[in-house]
Amino acid sequence: MPDVVSPEVRSRMMSGIRSKNTKLELVIRSGLHKRGFRYRIHKKDFPGKPDLVFRKYNAVIFVHGCFWHKHDCHLFKWPKSREEFWRAKILGNVKRDRIVEEQILSAGWRIGIIWECALKGKTRLSLDDILDECETWLSGKAQKMEIRGQ
Repeated sequence: MPDVVSPEVRSRMMSGIRSKNTKLELVIRSGLHKRGFRYRIHKKDFPGKPDLVFRKYNAVIFVHGCFWHKHDCHLFKWPKSREEFWRAKILGNVKRDRIVEEQILSAGWRIGIIWECALKGKTRLSLDDILDECETWLSGKAQKMEIRGQ
């Protein structure tokens, strides 16, 4: 199926999609900061450049977009145009996510993932519930945390 917009318009649209400092990431950062958590953002010396790095808690948090990371939820649908390109792109992201997770865990760090569907869409959770879960996890000993929509 051909694209419904010109290549120039598609390029402009795609260039507007951020990989860091997204609205969802800013909401989580602001909420955790208000609760007294201090962190670094997008540390280049960490595998995958985590969205939030909590040295005090030996933990990192990624805020993943459901489309870009192929989450099994209502927000993810395979594109109908350029299917081969998108399949390779998205599956490459998933493979890279697994490698990054293994590297972080093997380095002795803990890893948390907050999915986009937990923050928006028909299955979203309240921000307070998400922040409570993050706070509990950061203060605990669990290696992994994953927050997804209901």
